[in-house]
Amino acid sequence: MTTRIPVTIEGNLTGDPEHGASESGNEYARFTVAVNDRRLNDTTQRWEDAGTVFHRVVVFNQQSRHVADSLRKGDSVIVAGDLRFGTYADKETGQTRETRDIVADNVGASLKFASVDIERAPKATSPGADASGPVATPVSYTGAGVAR
Repeated sequence: MTTRIPVTIEGNLTGDPEHGASESGNEYARFTVAVNDRRLNDTTQRWEDAGTVFHRVVVFNQQSRHVADSLRKGDSVIVAGDLRFGTYADKETGQTRETRDIVADNVGASLKFASVDIERAPKATSPGADASGPVATPVSYTGAGVAR
C-alpha cells in the first residue's frame, strides 16, 4: 500500500532542469526547488529569511520537455504533486538511505515577480493533433430559426 501525500510548493530552481529518458523510453525532467521561509521580525519590523528547504522534483512525459525548454536556474516556480518516499543503498558505505521526492502533476512559472508568454502545445501527439476537423457556423449567425 502506498501513502499519497499531495503537496504544493513555491520556490526557486537551484539549477537548470535535467532532461532525459528512462531505459523504457519514459521522458523525465528532474530539478531542485529551494523554498525560503520568511518571517516578520517583531523587533525590527523587517522581513528575514528563516531557513531554506530543498525539494527534489521529477516530472514525466510531455510536461518534462516543456519544463526543460522553459525553465532555468533561479526561476520562480509552483509545483503541485505527490510526496513520495524511497530508500536506496549507499554505494560507498552500504548503509540504507532515505529519499523524499515530489512527483509533479503540474509545474508552472510563478507570476508573482515575472511575466511569461504562453505558447500552446497540442494535447495529442498524433497526426490528428494538427487536423482542423469539421467546421460549422453557429445557428445564431445563419439567421435560421427554430420551428415550433
